[in-house]
Amino acid sequence: MPARPSASRRAVLRGAALAPVAGLGLAACSPEDSGGAPAAPTAPVELGADSEVVKGAARLYRDHNVVVSRDDQGALKAYSSICTHAGCPITKLTGTRLTCFCHGSEFDAATGEVLQPPATVPLTELAVHSEDGRIVAGPRD
Repeated sequence: MPARPSASRRAVLRGAALAPVAGLGLAACSPEDSGGAPAAPTAPVELGADSEVVKGAARLYRDHNVVVSRDDQGALKAYSSICTHAGCPITKLTGTRLTCFCHGSEFDAATGEVLQPPATVPLTELAVHSEDGRIVAGPRD
């Protein structure tokens, strides 16, 4: 029987070093990485005081994966803050620009529209209203 060539020390060490790193990218893209919060509220949820979102601004409610904006006329809009590219929770809001750290997608918090790929699908819009001075968001009727 012919002798099988053995793997070089370099090949073994390279494989051992790359194996854990290869799995990191997959874990970061996983919707389960959102800390257990659902992608969007499954029932109406109270987010905060109505005064927290001023005209022309937005607020990110990370605990509920929701972003709420208010236009210049005072109307509220709400969207799921789960990136439509790979399901990562969006954790950065600058003005009305949301940035997903997983792959760099950016969204407009006032419209839900994609501003920067790789995402190509807008954020999911949610129903939102003010009730007794509190912002309430939930699934669309």
